[in-house]
Amino acid sequence: MSDALINGLAGAGGGIIAQLITYPLQTVNTRQQTERDPKKEKRKVGTLEQMCQVVKHEGWERLYGGLAPSLVGTATSQGVYYYFYQIFRNKAESTALERKRNGIGDGSVGMLSSLVVAALAGCVNVLLTNPIWLVVTRMQTHTKKSQPNRKDADSLSSEDVILTAMEPPPFGTSHVIQEVYGEGGVLGFWRGVFPTMIMVSNPSIQFMLYETLLKKLKKRRSSSKGNNGVTAYEIFLLGALAKLGATVVTYPLLVVKSRLQAKQITVDKRQQYRGTLDAIMKMIRYEGFYGFYKGMSTKIVQSVLAAAVLFMVKEELVKGSRWLLTRGVVDSVKPKPR
Repeated sequence: MSDALINGLAGAGGGIIAQLITYPLQTVNTRQQTERDPKKEKRKVGTLEQMCQVVKHEGWERLYGGLAPSLVGTATSQGVYYYFYQIFRNKAESTALERKRNGIGDGSVGMLSSLVVAALAGCVNVLLTNPIWLVVTRMQTHTKKSQPNRKDADSLSSEDVILTAMEPPPFGTSHVIQEVYGEGGVLGFWRGVFPTMIMVSNPSIQFMLYETLLKKLKKRRSSSKGNNGVTAYEIFLLGALAKLGATVVTYPLLVVKSRLQAKQITVDKRQQYRGTLDAIMKMIRYEGFYGFYKGMSTKIVQSVLAAAVLFMVKEELVKGSRWLLTRGVVDSVKPKPR
């Protein structure tokens, strides 16, 4: 089994576990990013309070709306990313060694090269998985109207009660696919791909910081006596720090992407976006720069926790896979008892 395949499978496994742990936060964050109702924005609602409101009015299942395609997207995305990242990384390492043989450099992959490697892997990942994440965004932002209780019903007109009590149509993955295809055809599944392509800088910055911090930590350990290994807890902290830095820098692009991928149901043309530039200009004009940072605190908690879990689990899975493969090779060459 190749090293790239091991990293790809480990990345997929780590991504799934991180997604399961942090998914409710991701759902709430997507709703915060796409919220454009001025009446709702007047009252600041915290993340936990908003989660409680979703559970109260829509049920627990809405916190996990789109979980199935999201898990598929996470496994696919992480697998594709780590697979191509390792391929590009191996290429960069061989190039660095070749340059060293020619008397240039020390044979290690520099910060700029790490950034380019992560960006290339990110571009491949975005082009292949954007349709999946568009479907997830639609399902996360779909709201289910709750039926009014007895007290509330007394204050509503008969027409309002009938409209409110109506059960919404089923809204699953197949319904979203039909909806998106009806709106824009096949190309509709790549709506929001431009800001997403720009956002490859997020994992690029993340991995650049992670690789740099990990390299420095290993170098410090190698120069000291005792155990030179890096613990799972330290990997957890390094992953969290790397993701924190990347998220703060690229968050506005994430908001724009979510706005473009969410269903455009409003009749107000100020809140309808024809493309990335149109969305940016309208958000600046009608919401100010604050609009680009809606739900950022939730995103930081969710993404940092998810990244930390992902890195920790991935590294452990890679170590375990390599140990099993090494053990298998050793067992295969052992002389069998007669």
